[in-house]
Amino acid sequence: MLSPGRGIRRAGADEIARAPEQLGWKVTADLDSLGFRHELETWTNAGSSRQVQVDGKAASQLVLGKLLRMVWLVPSMDRIWLDGAEGRRRFLDRMTLSFTPSHGEISLAYDKAMRERNRLLKDRATDDGWYRALERQMAETGCAIIKNRRQALARLAEAQADVETAFPIADLTLMDRCDGGLPDTAADLEAALAQNRGRDLAAGRSLIGPHRADLAAIYAAKEIEARLCSTGEQKALLISLILANARAIASDFGAAPIVLLDEVAAHLDVDRRAALYDEIYALKAQAWMTGTDASLFDALGDRARLIEVRETANGSELTEGGRL
Repeated sequence: MLSPGRGIRRAGADEIARAPEQLGWKVTADLDSLGFRHELETWTNAGSSRQVQVDGKAASQLVLGKLLRMVWLVPSMDRIWLDGAEGRRRFLDRMTLSFTPSHGEISLAYDKAMRERNRLLKDRATDDGWYRALERQMAETGCAIIKNRRQALARLAEAQADVETAFPIADLTLMDRCDGGLPDTAADLEAALAQNRGRDLAAGRSLIGPHRADLAAIYAAKEIEARLCSTGEQKALLISLILANARAIASDFGAAPIVLLDEVAAHLDVDRRAALYDEIYALKAQAWMTGTDASLFDALGDRARLIEVRETANGSELTEGGRL
């Protein structure tokens, strides 16, 4: 709730409230970071869009990304190397957003221009002026998206280099899925979109652009594509990237991100679990980890505060203690 966008579950504001037609929701937090303290609030009223306030003043979601960096790993991401390119693009863009908070707004502007161009294509419109205006917007924002993604991949590669870690290194490549590759300049991308308009008209949608990109990963030590790795290896590669992302943020931003790891111990043996906890502790990050078996966190010792969620007759109940 305190990050830009739709969060872990990609839920809209009206999907979060128990009774969206009658009730809203609100989350507040005190943020201590980089020597400053801020009061963050985000909420929706019934039927309204999400609102954000920082220190009592209205703000955009972009401001949340500037004040607070966050990385996460959830079980639904375990199939990222096996499912379609959309999930991998989303994964890459979330990491890119952690380095460049404006990436979200740029991506929204690109998507809006593309949707309008696709509408013209489906309607078989022939007005060259409309196409040129939208293709110019797509080219300008599309080149910014490509640049941001490449910079994020470069930072991840640096954060994985010369680091002692129990997790495998992943070699990442941005695949643009376009014959000859995507142009590097806005002018060239605009020309390519115009040139491809005939094919796009036949398909009824835009066939080239950063929205068609894919993320390829190689298990470096074994030189095996991530999609061909075992389930445990795929999980370890994901954890490695999340940790590299966190290390790079801590270096660039000056403070470690908040780390959210849901059921992270699945598919990890005892040694890997202990190594994961050691690396998170070394980051000096505030980390939230969930699991259904308290013994999975034994290697944390006294370095963690343990909270148990129980279902009761009156709803959920939290209890906190040294051990559960």
